[in-house]
Amino acid sequence: MKNILIINGHPDKESFNTALAEAYKNGALDSSANVAEIIISELDFNPNLQYGYRKRMELEPDLIDAWQKIKDADHLVWVHPVWWGGMPAIAKGFIDRLFLPGMAYQPKPNSVWWDKLLKGKTARIITTMDQPGWYYWLVYGRPSINMLKKSTLEYCGVKPVAVSSFGIIKTSDQTQRDKWLKQVYQLGVKLK
Repeated sequence: MKNILIINGHPDKESFNTALAEAYKNGALDSSANVAEIIISELDFNPNLQYGYRKRMELEPDLIDAWQKIKDADHLVWVHPVWWGGMPAIAKGFIDRLFLPGMAYQPKPNSVWWDKLLKGKTARIITTMDQPGWYYWLVYGRPSINMLKKSTLEYCGVKPVAVSSFGIIKTSDQTQRDKWLKQVYQLGVKLK
């Protein structure tokens, strides 16, 4: 049985991102997967990597629990909006605090290379935006997707990482949103 972890990076519980996370969850549950969730905005932690990598910060209990869920998962589903080309600050802070040397990756001594400590996991990024996905890719180069997919997940060994983008959110009507929710439900059913 596949272990799915849904990570919701939107700070608003009433957001469309929350509805998308729920749709995926319902699809995965209908496929009898084990489903765990992390709603980043509900965690009690300092999102600021205060000392960079010079000095280690102790992980708060919620981050210790979140890291265990990440380690236990076979498939990570990241849900977040695109704000100013990136993800919300709380989601970025979550990554900064958890995806650390010795946990997510391990630098090799006297080398530019590293060991990827999250090999064997796959992921899907589900992101929303107020522009068409093609425009975000063509004009801006998809910075939030590149950061999460390439510079974080693949860097740490998670592969493959699939992407689903939905937009334009602000001009979408309920019919369009229902269509997107059904698409995400089907991704959950297929455990992709």
